[in-house]
Amino acid sequence: AIERIFVPTPAGEQSPITQLADLQYVRGPHAIRSEDTFLTSYVLFDRIAGISEISAVEAARHFIDEEIQTGRLQVPDGVSFEFAGTYEKQVESEARIAVLLPLALLIVFALIYLQFQRVSTALIIFSGVVVAAAGGFFALWLYGQPSFLDFTVFGTSMRELFQVDTINMSVAVWVGIIALIGLATDDGVIMATYLRDKFREQEETLSVEMVRACTVEAGTRRIRACLMTTATTLLALLPVISSSGRGADVMVPMALPLVGGMSIALITLFVVPTLYCAVEERKRTT
Repeated sequence: AIERIFVPTPAGEQSPITQLADLQYVRGPHAIRSEDTFLTSYVLFDRIAGISEISAVEAARHFIDEEIQTGRLQVPDGVSFEFAGTYEKQVESEARIAVLLPLALLIVFALIYLQFQRVSTALIIFSGVVVAAAGGFFALWLYGQPSFLDFTVFGTSMRELFQVDTINMSVAVWVGIIALIGLATDDGVIMATYLRDKFREQEETLSVEMVRACTVEAGTRRIRACLMTTATTLLALLPVISSSGRGADVMVPMALPLVGGMSIALITLFVVPTLYCAVEERKRTT
């Protein structure tokens, strides 16, 4: 098509461009792109299954730097490279998560303190966050084990049903952890509220033995309420962790820490009454 272009001459004639120039065809970029006033070219690569995006990029960066240092790769003057795309967004998101996670912890602790007006009680309830977070990370570890849920029920593989596969740390996982921080204190708040009300009824006459008896009674009465709170959360999340198709790659890593954390958070049924009892006993022995 270029060869058929006619160029007007000063005499008014139309001359084919091939009579005025030698045309050469060389392979070049499909399009000319620029970013920050610099010409830009993109090299696309993907990661191996089971390897996180950040690990893949760090490995590629290490390889390129090693090639440059040994002289096997010559980078011309004025040319530079950087990694972008999903990796860049992942790094930016993790930087925001580093701020949001401590902020979420602080807000939850402040709300608990405003409810009970005691730092000791707030710390006792807040211990459930540590327990639940451990359960969330334990669930992530279990999903990376080849023997986890390796059985079938009515011909259905449990590993396929619950999308069991290695889950790398991502923004979706951290979002699930932040949501877990709020939910993990539910059982502790239910238990501590009943304990506080129970002790207020007999505040002046409680001995150490009566403190222990009240703790056992309050803890026993609140077990059903705590189990219902946890059960409703887990039942609501089961369809999420068993989902497939579009969006499942984000929803499953987000919901898995919640499932693991809320399952382990049932330990607060024993931890909160025990610590609360210890604090009340200390008041009456000092």
